[in-house]
Amino acid sequence: MKVLSADLHIHTDASDGFETPAQVVYLAKTAGLKAIAVTDHETTSGIAPALEAGRRLSLEVLPGVEMSTEHKGSEVHLLGYLMDYTNPVFLSFLELLKQKRKERVGRIAARLCDLGVQITLDQILAAAGKGSVGRPHVARVLIKSGLVQSIAQAFEQYLGTGRPAYVPRFKYSTSEAIQLIRKAGGVTVLAHPVIDNSEDFIPEFVKDGLQGLEVYYPGHGPETISRFLKTCRLYNLVSTGGSDFHGGQAGHGYIGEVTVPYQSVVNLKKCAG
Repeated sequence: MKVLSADLHIHTDASDGFETPAQVVYLAKTAGLKAIAVTDHETTSGIAPALEAGRRLSLEVLPGVEMSTEHKGSEVHLLGYLMDYTNPVFLSFLELLKQKRKERVGRIAARLCDLGVQITLDQILAAAGKGSVGRPHVARVLIKSGLVQSIAQAFEQYLGTGRPAYVPRFKYSTSEAIQLIRKAGGVTVLAHPVIDNSEDFIPEFVKDGLQGLEVYYPGHGPETISRFLKTCRLYNLVSTGGSDFHGGQAGHGYIGEVTVPYQSVVNLKKCAG
């Protein structure tokens, strides 16, 4: 009997992915998945077209979002699922983040100019299109201009933390983001705690209303998965996971590479509202 599975961490070109929402749904259907979640960075604009594509191809699409937050000086990524993505208060918070992202890449462009790297904010915004703009779009302009050979090189040479053109991003606190998602009827899940070194904060986040933990993720070995499953049992958290697909970018998986049983979707639905 075939096990129905889901990939609950996928990005589209509504933020910093390369594929459109419709293309993401097609790839997921081709991979034999039962369900996916579209979790673009600080934007929900990819959800509606993904839902429409899902209806056409008979693939379940969960509304989602990934938010960059800050806790005790550390960056922490939070996933939200099944929230009312048309909620005006929720959208107003995301709109502020969108504006702050634009301001950030403008400052990055200015720093690059000071370094003798001649790219413009207009070029970066054009690379982002209608999506939520970020450093990967700066990297794409650098590649197109022949200044670097890859996104990895762009981050290593200019854009990564501590590099010459790095600019910190505006972030809500993790507690604020948890409350924001929950007030919109969503379920809050801590994303890739190994990458963010946020595992030690889980007890605090649970007190703030955290409901799930991303257990399955590219690079998570059996020991990590076993430890996180124990954490889920200890704090009654939903275990989730996914590929963190961005369209083939280094450091991320491909759709269907990391999946969870469909029961995780059922459990998220039980927590929503």
